[in-house]
Amino acid sequence: MVKILHDNDADMSFLKGKTVAVIGYGSQGKAQAMCMRDSGVNVIIGVRQDGESFKSATNDGFKVLSFSDAAKEADIVHILLPDEHHGPVYKKDIEQHMTKGKILSCSHGFNIVFKEIIPSADIDVIMVAPKSPATEERKAFLAGFGVPGLVAIHQNASGKALDIALAMAKSMGFTRAGVLECTFAQETYEDLFGEQNVLCGGLVDLMKYGFETLVEAGYPPEMAYFECVHEVKLIVDLIFEGGIQKMNAVISNTAEWGEYYNGPQIITPDVKEKMKASLKRIESGEFARVWLNECRQNGAKTLLKKREELGQHLVETTGKKIRSLFEKKA
Repeated sequence: MVKILHDNDADMSFLKGKTVAVIGYGSQGKAQAMCMRDSGVNVIIGVRQDGESFKSATNDGFKVLSFSDAAKEADIVHILLPDEHHGPVYKKDIEQHMTKGKILSCSHGFNIVFKEIIPSADIDVIMVAPKSPATEERKAFLAGFGVPGLVAIHQNASGKALDIALAMAKSMGFTRAGVLECTFAQETYEDLFGEQNVLCGGLVDLMKYGFETLVEAGYPPEMAYFECVHEVKLIVDLIFEGGIQKMNAVISNTAEWGEYYNGPQIITPDVKEKMKASLKRIESGEFARVWLNECRQNGAKTLLKKREELGQHLVETTGKKIRSLFEKKA
């Protein structure tokens, strides 16, 4: 059973006198850094000195340094770069500054689990991860609450690694909602599986196939978009609020019967077998190898091509038209 921890389980005094270097200032870097600072934590930012992130962090009032200088100055180095950049930046700019007693932190276990980063044994290695997009995380914090989160400990050289992780989680509001204690492997494998099979890969393809089926049968793309894409948010919101049964209680009896009658004919047991194969590719490290090779040897050409193709798909061009209908007119 996973342990769920709250504000009373965390003590921010474990961050007293410590400097946290947030490495990377994208959406998560910005949100997490601002929440920690608002909670009284001394936060500095480490970024490349010639990019938009440098300007953004400077404009937000942070002390902004290079990756190397930030890691040297900090007690806690919290890496929030894209996964594919953790390993190279750590080896080049951070590793030499991770001296005994320091703490290495992240919000996704990918690079520890797949050994892109192999930390020395005399430092703590922790994970503090929001289960939310950065925009919602910051919004919830400013509203006086927070989003759920995860904490995990990979190395506990000091004997206080969990205390530090919980203090960071509390500073960002996660313990207000509830924090689950897990392992790096659990978070990494489950996160990749959920993204690939349900949240991004599975759901996106399901919406696209439904849209294409209606359009190819002669139905207007605008109506197909409403049925197969637009209304997904409405259904997911109901599930979020009260589970699948809450959703079924709100929709029509006809729709609920269709769920039981037709759903198993579309998402058949062979899909589950394919998901099991996907999980094995993740756990074996095969997916990580393919993804990192795509970035480092192929220059992410396939990723960029797929991104361009999606932008030209009828479901996307129709979606832009539909969404414009809901924009507030000046």
